[in-house]
Amino acid sequence: LSVVFQDARLLPWRTVIENVTLGLAGASGQEAGRKALAEVGLAGRETAWPNQLSGGEQQRVALARSLVREPALLLADEPFGALDALTRLKMHDLLRELCARHRPAVLLVTHDVDEAISLADRILVLDEGRLIEDLKIDLPTPRDHGDPRFAQFRIHLLSRLGVELAGRKAA
Repeated sequence: LSVVFQDARLLPWRTVIENVTLGLAGASGQEAGRKALAEVGLAGRETAWPNQLSGGEQQRVALARSLVREPALLLADEPFGALDALTRLKMHDLLRELCARHRPAVLLVTHDVDEAISLADRILVLDEGRLIEDLKIDLPTPRDHGDPRFAQFRIHLLSRLGVELAGRKAA
């Protein structure tokens, strides 16, 4: 089990590699940490301090830290919520690629309908603690936001969340 939070939650008094390998011992832990950093595009930044990184880089360190242990289940609590729109899209691609490589089951919490459709195979919608929607997303990956079926899923989910788009009806 591993968790990625909305903010990176890096320890400011530890270097990037120390944050990634927190709790891992020995040379094998260091090697796994370097490999994880390379996978998220941060090879060569091992000795950097968290405050020397952009928000997107900090979140990539957090993602590396969560995957370095090869978890069977990755809990992701709005991991991209604090990122700008372009960085967020890049992180979607990175998460998709890393999950395909490492194969954890992922439970992603998000309030972003497009993000849910882009990343999920199944979307559960909760309202006041009750399940009100269980939707299988059967679109090929990577997901094309211009695909009419993507738009249909979006309209349907927004409707379930109480948002009606002008001139559109939920399927």
